[in-house]
Amino acid sequence: MAESDALASNGTPADQGSYSPKPSLEYASVVGLQAAGVGALVSAVQNALGSHSSGAAGFITRTGGTIGIFAAMGATFALTEAAVANSREKDDAVNGAAGACAAGFLAGIRARSLPMAVASCAVMGAAMGTFDYGGKSLRGTPETQEERRKRFFKHPPPTFPAHSSVSD
Repeated sequence: MAESDALASNGTPADQGSYSPKPSLEYASVVGLQAAGVGALVSAVQNALGSHSSGAAGFITRTGGTIGIFAAMGATFALTEAAVANSREKDDAVNGAAGACAAGFLAGIRARSLPMAVASCAVMGAAMGTFDYGGKSLRGTPETQEERRKRFFKHPPPTFPAHSSVSD
């Protein structure tokens, strides 16, 4: 089957009923490493802004737990999202909401508060579910430059030809 045959006229897959399973552990490890990188950046900023006598070693010794929690939350999100998608055999907003709920619950447990864990689960799950449901974009629907140009410029009202009276 050719690539153009697999896509509908609007650019979406023609056969939306088929689902391809996601590699859960691979996805979780990649996202976990990416989140650890973000955690390292946050840890470095925390270390730089804090007053202490640890020097540069404070990046690991004082605020290094930030790296671990970011990595754990990223991996938890990705693993849960892929596991839910694979078990439901659907790729929709529920998967992201479940993954974000699990990551938020983990953040609340780190704070050692069950109410905070439940609230974090609800807030992060709702936010991610809404983001996924809205098309996974902060820009909204993709718009071409021509459509943007037509929307930007004013459109004069249509002019109608003068009515000529025909007398018999």
